[in-house]
Amino acid sequence: MYRIPLIKNAFYNEKETRRKLAEFIISGKQLSMGEKCQEFEQEFSKVQGRKYSVLFNSGGSANLALLQTMKNIGTIKTGDNVGFSALTWSTNVMPIIELSMSPVPFDIDILTLNVASDQTLVDNLHNISALFITNALGFMPHYSIIKEICEVHGIVLIEDNCEALGSESFFVKSGNAGLASTFSFYVAHHLSTIEGGMVCTDDYELYNMLKLVRANGWDRNLDKDVQKEMRDNFKVDGFYSKYTFYDLGYNLRPTEITGFLGLEQLKYLPKIIKRREFNYSLLASEIKRNDDIIPMYVDYMSVVSSFAIPFIFRNHILKDKYLKKFEEAGIETRPIIAGDITNQPFWKKYIKEDYRLINASIVSNNGFYCGNYPEMTTKDLQIIMECIKK
Repeated sequence: MYRIPLIKNAFYNEKETRRKLAEFIISGKQLSMGEKCQEFEQEFSKVQGRKYSVLFNSGGSANLALLQTMKNIGTIKTGDNVGFSALTWSTNVMPIIELSMSPVPFDIDILTLNVASDQTLVDNLHNISALFITNALGFMPHYSIIKEICEVHGIVLIEDNCEALGSESFFVKSGNAGLASTFSFYVAHHLSTIEGGMVCTDDYELYNMLKLVRANGWDRNLDKDVQKEMRDNFKVDGFYSKYTFYDLGYNLRPTEITGFLGLEQLKYLPKIIKRREFNYSLLASEIKRNDDIIPMYVDYMSVVSSFAIPFIFRNHILKDKYLKKFEEAGIETRPIIAGDITNQPFWKKYIKEDYRLINASIVSNNGFYCGNYPEMTTKDLQIIMECIKK
C-alpha cells in the first residue's frame, strides 16, 4: 500500500548529508561541544536576524534553559504567573511548573492557532509576569498587537518558534517579537540536526546566562570580560575557576555533530522553506473549497513556512469522517500537537485550577494534521487533495 509518512528523510539532501557526516565523525578531532557549535550559532544568528544564539541538545532543553535563565537574572521569580498558549507542547509548560512558577493557559484564536490578539488577551493579563506564545505548525499571531499589549502591561514576551522557522509577518521573522525565542532541530523539523535546539535573543545579559545555564553553571563558555567580572566579584582564582559554579544550571550541551549538521542543513534552508510554503499554499487552496474545514488566516503573513498541514473541521463527526479517509489512503496523521494542554495527565496531576479554553478544545476535538516536507511528491499532494475534497 502506498503511504505518505509524517516525514521521509532525516535530512534534506539525505544521501550527501549522511556521507559528509560519516567523514566528519571519522576525521573530527573533537566531538564534544566546540568550534562547529559556535560557528553554527553565529550563522544561525545571521539567518534569524538576531544578535545572539545559543545552541542546545534539544528544543525542549532550550525552553527549560530560557526559563531558568530568566529566573537566574530576575526577569521572572518563584511564584510568578507565567502565561502561555494553551495549544502547545509539553516542554513549554513543564519547566514553568518545575521552576516553581504558576502556569496560566491562554485560549487561542482558531484561525492562527496562537493566543488571541484581542480584548480576550488584555482581559487575562492580570498578574502575569511573562507570556510564552507558541507559533504552532508555522503560523503566527498578530505580532504588532501582541507585542504592544505586552509592552503596555509590562509583560515579558517570549516565543516558542520550534515549528515556524522561516515564517514571516509583514517581513518580520517569527521568533523576533519578544525578549527571546526557542527553536527545535529535531528530525521532523525544518532544519534537522537529529536532536538539537537554539535560543535567540538580542539581550547580552540573557545570552551570557544562557551559556552558563547550558553548562552546569560554569563560566568557561562566557565572553572573557563577563568571565573576568564574575571571577572578580566572587574572588575566584584561575585554578579554582575550573570547578566553580555561579548559578543554577544543567548539562544541556550539544555535540559537534549537532553543530556540523546545523551548518550543513542551513545551506538548504531557503529551499526547504520555499518548498514547504508551496505545499501549504497548494493544499490551503483546496481547503478553502471545502466548507467542512476551517481555513487558517494567513493574510498578514508574507511567508508561511509550514511545519505541517492542519485540518480543523466544523465538528468532531466531520473530523472522524475525514480522518478515516486519510487512514484508508495511507496518510500518517497526528493530533494538533498536544491539543488543549490542560487536558494532559501531567497538568491534571499538578494544577488543580479549571480553565475554560473553548477554542483550544475545539482544535483538540475537531482537528488533526499531516506532514509537510520538501520531499513530498506531486502524487503525495494529489492524494491529500483528494482526501480533503467534500
